[in-house]
Amino acid sequence: MTDTGKAPGAFRTIGEVTAQTGVAAHVLRYWETRFPQLRPVTRAGNRRYYRPEDVALVERIHRLLDTEGYTVKGVQKLLAGEGRSAPSPLATPTPVSTADTAAVPVEALIAIRDRLQRALDA
Repeated sequence: MTDTGKAPGAFRTIGEVTAQTGVAAHVLRYWETRFPQLRPVTRAGNRRYYRPEDVALVERIHRLLDTEGYTVKGVQKLLAGEGRSAPSPLATPTPVSTADTAAVPVEALIAIRDRLQRALDA
């Protein structure tokens, strides 16, 4: 059971998702227009009910945007790319900046390449 008293697999209302994730309801509705993967079930009166996988996706989008520094467009590309290759839904690639790659000396990269080539040849 979760802190809402519902079973882990139960649907959540937009208010419950807001309380659980800290993402405002108007932001959730906006994200539904920007991320086709986020499609809660709608019932009479246009009430939204989020499945557990929808809540996990909301938490992931929130983390990518607010913690990891992605833009909405960047998250859209990331999620769209995953739809084609179907990796684990919890796997998130770490963005690499050019500053990270500039710190590696060229000689070290050449040595790594040579080791890999020798391993492939063996």
